[in-house]
Amino acid sequence: MSTQNRLPHEPGMAQGLILLLPCTLSVMGIVVLIPVLPQLMASFSHVPGYQYLIQGGVLTMPALCIALFSPLAGWLADRYGRRRILIGAMVAYGVVGIAPAFLQDLYAIVATRVGVGLCEAVIMTASTTLISDYFHGHAREKWLASQTAVASLSSLALIMIGGVLGSAYGWRGPFFVYAFGSVLAIGVWLLTWEPKFNNSATQTHNVDDPETPAFPWARIAGICAITLFASVMFYTIQTQSSLALASLGVQDPARLSVFTAIASLGVPLGTFVYRAVLRWSIGLLLCIEFGIIGIGFVLMGKAPTAEMFVAAAALNQIGCGMILPTLLVWATRGLHFQIRGRGTGAWQATFAVGQFVCGLVVTWLALRLGGPLPAFVVLGVSSAIAALLAIAGHRVIRTSPPLATHTSSAGAAH
Repeated sequence: MSTQNRLPHEPGMAQGLILLLPCTLSVMGIVVLIPVLPQLMASFSHVPGYQYLIQGGVLTMPALCIALFSPLAGWLADRYGRRRILIGAMVAYGVVGIAPAFLQDLYAIVATRVGVGLCEAVIMTASTTLISDYFHGHAREKWLASQTAVASLSSLALIMIGGVLGSAYGWRGPFFVYAFGSVLAIGVWLLTWEPKFNNSATQTHNVDDPETPAFPWARIAGICAITLFASVMFYTIQTQSSLALASLGVQDPARLSVFTAIASLGVPLGTFVYRAVLRWSIGLLLCIEFGIIGIGFVLMGKAPTAEMFVAAAALNQIGCGMILPTLLVWATRGLHFQIRGRGTGAWQATFAVGQFVCGLVVTWLALRLGGPLPAFVVLGVSSAIAALLAIAGHRVIRTSPPLATHTSSAGAAH
């Protein structure tokens, strides 16, 4: 049987893995720069409002673009196909991502970060939608949940790489890592194909009810509201750990990257914990997850040493590693083929809004409370309140089917 005849009917390990790797590009967009954040601040301290330009522009501007353009990316994926826009965006990502290494002007650098964000919007939406196209039921949920683990594990390597390049070449060094996007596009081109809407019995991996249901606005809106808050909690450690550790006396970029990487080990651990408890009700899962996140934040805010801060951050990240697959699987299950890209784009957009808002909110809190550590305490209390609200809503939410339900690609989006 030829490859062309076989592949469209038999997505397997190769397709699952190659579609997980694009999520590393979204992670790369922020974590590879974390170790050089203090260097960036020092280099552009002469620019008016440099704190906000670097925090909200260089670091988290891609997230704002994902938030703005992921719904459009989802529509494009539904209208023109997932694979072709994915490959094009990955090639462009490599080009605009590396550009700041050759620029001197902070505003020009922020402009390139807009381009990175546009590419990330397409990459994350199209790759996640392709996973949902290729796989069904438990296999689909396994691959979707694995995105969190892959993203977090890759972040460990990227943080280390960013620290090494930052120590050797200054803040420009980590930007060269973005070239990986163009290289990865080759693998996607070789191992994937464009899924087609087809109700033939032989197309078992692309079967969908030919009657397209209405878009489940109420359901997606509710999940997105929770996702927005959870995203702010998740990205706080990703974006603010280096500044918090600097306030505790850690200044060397390489050492900052090591501490951040150790704390980030909690995310893949949390993903494995999620796999063990995914049959629990959504309300109970959210209660536990927000509770763990809140405790971690409070302990971080009160930590007297860098080592104790890292231990508390690892606990926080376990909760984050649990909550992301909970929300992603909940949002994407049951979405019909012809609206799947739009549903995925809506969730990705909301998650990205949290990444952008995180930098602004934590910066605002830190400036008014005397540093990032007191701001973490406020976030911890907020997360604890969210855990209590999850308990209050448990009686209603528990009537939903468990996340492990083997929903088909044509299942009702309830």
